[in-house]
Amino acid sequence: MRRLVVIGNGMAGARTVEEILARGGSDQFDITMIGDEPYGNYNRIMLSHVLAGESSTEDEDLILNPMSWYRENGVTLYAGDRAVRLDRFAKTVTCESDREVGYDVLIVATGSNTFFPNMDGLRESDGRLARGVFGFRTIADTNGMLQMAQAGDDVSAVVIGGGLLGLEAAYGLRTQGLTVNVVHSPGHLMNQQLDERGGSVLRAKIEALGVGVHTSVRTDAVLRDEQGRVTGVSFTDGSSLDADMVVVTAGIRPNTELARAGGLVIERGIVVDDQMRCEDEGSIYAVGECAQHRGELYGLVAPVWEQAVVLAEHLTGSNPEAAYEGSRSTTKLKVAGVDVAAMGVKGPELEDDEFLQFYDSRNGTYKNVVVRDGKLIGATLMGEVGKAGMLTQAFDGKIDLPKDRLSLLFDLADGGAGSSAADLPDDTQVCNCNGVSKGDIVSCVHAGASSLGEVIAKTRAGKGCGSCKGLVADIVACAAGGALVPDPSADWYVPCIPMTKAELIAAIREQDLRAVSQVFAALAVDGAEDAGAKMPLASLLRTIWGPDWVDERGALFINDRVHANIQRDGTFSVVPQMKGGVTTPDQLRRIADVADKYQVPLVKVTGGQRIDLLGIRKEDLPKVWGDLDMPSGYAYGKSMRTVKTCVGSDFCRYGLGDSTALGIALEDRFQGLETPAKLKLAVAGCPRNCSEALCKDFGVVSVGDDRWEIYVGGAAGAHIRKGDLLATVESAGAVLELAGRFIQYYREDAKWLERTYTWVPRVGLEHLQAILVRDEEGAVAGLDERMAIAVAGYRDPWQERTEPKSPAQFVPSLPLLPLPQVPVR
Repeated sequence: MRRLVVIGNGMAGARTVEEILARGGSDQFDITMIGDEPYGNYNRIMLSHVLAGESSTEDEDLILNPMSWYRENGVTLYAGDRAVRLDRFAKTVTCESDREVGYDVLIVATGSNTFFPNMDGLRESDGRLARGVFGFRTIADTNGMLQMAQAGDDVSAVVIGGGLLGLEAAYGLRTQGLTVNVVHSPGHLMNQQLDERGGSVLRAKIEALGVGVHTSVRTDAVLRDEQGRVTGVSFTDGSSLDADMVVVTAGIRPNTELARAGGLVIERGIVVDDQMRCEDEGSIYAVGECAQHRGELYGLVAPVWEQAVVLAEHLTGSNPEAAYEGSRSTTKLKVAGVDVAAMGVKGPELEDDEFLQFYDSRNGTYKNVVVRDGKLIGATLMGEVGKAGMLTQAFDGKIDLPKDRLSLLFDLADGGAGSSAADLPDDTQVCNCNGVSKGDIVSCVHAGASSLGEVIAKTRAGKGCGSCKGLVADIVACAAGGALVPDPSADWYVPCIPMTKAELIAAIREQDLRAVSQVFAALAVDGAEDAGAKMPLASLLRTIWGPDWVDERGALFINDRVHANIQRDGTFSVVPQMKGGVTTPDQLRRIADVADKYQVPLVKVTGGQRIDLLGIRKEDLPKVWGDLDMPSGYAYGKSMRTVKTCVGSDFCRYGLGDSTALGIALEDRFQGLETPAKLKLAVAGCPRNCSEALCKDFGVVSVGDDRWEIYVGGAAGAHIRKGDLLATVESAGAVLELAGRFIQYYREDAKWLERTYTWVPRVGLEHLQAILVRDEEGAVAGLDERMAIAVAGYRDPWQERTEPKSPAQFVPSLPLLPLPQVPVR
């Protein structure tokens, strides 16, 4: 059996291996993959959703091939181990760990790297990016931005580059509540896909989101203070912008260093022929963004999928005539929430070119088509992309153009070119992100898939930017003849256990299951463990059993294991509890002494009225807790976090109620309680709402005479939502009672990571009032009882675990470079 080695575990490398396996490659090759990130293959397109708070790094839509996939398919994966040397004569690849891997056939799929312009202040003296400077290419980049964005209030960012990636970064950071400015040296946004008019319409949409846009300006330096922290950027015209964070999205460059050092032919990328074979090589191939074919480089996903199919057919011999002849440039995606479709040229290039253009800046709509000699050679749609499918067919020469060219842009009364799901030919590519055609979707339905969720899971259609989900649903409905059934798995708490959350809680109680491994063994399909289900199951067990659950190693995320919030550089953030934002001179002295003793780089007042100590080393955490001698503020957990209060009636001349005392009482009672997602509370002493109670998960506002309005489901972070008025109560004690019922019902009913701003609208305000306020189902007594048990079982982890739980729990923090992983077979 021949040894096939793939350098690169990204979308190109993994997709090629998938295509090889689909053609019987496991019988021909012993396959080894080398990836420099410590994960399975993931969908980089989804990172923008993670940054915007619409998804998470634990989301199955992000992870295309989990670690279990490699084991199940007999693929050896060296994750977190970068390939650093290629010896073409010895046919070996050497990794950063000094591991040497021999090959008979080699595929180079090293992709691209973020292009960082040569400018002052961008890097430290050792070549590392300065603290506060990010690319937007990896999970690590995304997590770094999120951690900095969530570290405090009033964080500002400058995004260098106004292309697709830059606008996605700006949109994501803006949804996190940051002040964001986009800086773009060309004259209009997305100049690679849009003409000047289209760029102008897009600019209006982006600015409407609250993002500043600066075009025709060139950045010449990143400004930093004496501690090396980013303070802004300066421009060649002498102006500048303040910023705490700089995100560089000024393009990508093929990652060809390894190939160049190994002696492969390099121009702009690794030169390949129509079989993706490297020039002058018989056993080395390249695929994806690093490959240069017929002088062209491709940075979109669809061409990469086409290359992967050709290479797989060539290597397995399933189609000896397979040849890649290049791809036509067609793009359909969602940019900062705006649908965009673009293909071919952006505007007329010859005097006789036909050009139709429509734009509506107020509604953010822009359309144009370019026709030459009766053929569509270019089209752009923004805001309204219903004609994208039909235009793509015309662009590919599969249908003739209508005589009335206006019907290319609009549905006319007398009918135009068809663009419905039923009209599309089977070879129409529906999902550009994952290379899924209409025929693939129809075949999946005909093979037995009976729900939209099942089709999406099997084909991956719609799991990228999401712009095609509507069309996917239409095609599935057409193929099923309207006989779609509801997707039962949509209501399961975790994918591997076919139970709703209520059913799962009942089964866990009935069988007395107290460890994650016990739940898997007793309830999961075939007893199989699912790594992605461990955290939500651990949270559920802690909700049910409190301190009596069995804490198994590996069931918790690092934050929950060490009771602190991990930061970008591997250090941790410690936030002691300050009930209601109230502190004492003694607490402040202790915090100051700890900051001095452990050389804490940053002491930050948070938006939740607490003090955050950032940059603490892992091995110092138990000593820091001991020296502080303060309770944990739970800034790291999926739990009840903090209660924000205003001054209230004791000092404020507008105060109607003692908000501070009520806030402290709420925090005393519900501190640290496990919840499906983080839970933030606030109490305002009057309707002026200085503590922002109207946009918290649970907010309380005094309206005088010891009467309090209670609002639920509010948000002011990644999403903005005013809370719904649940009830008006007549005493502070009634607030505590209703808070306990609301929190307990949320703990027992909500999905994992479902914030209240999603949960409250889903279950309905009227339903919550019926259950919690009017007690129409007789549930209040049980909710009160279970909440009382949970409160009684609370243990402060900082007080209980000043000594390590195990010898390895607080070992010194490791370097940021991922360590070589044990191979997965």
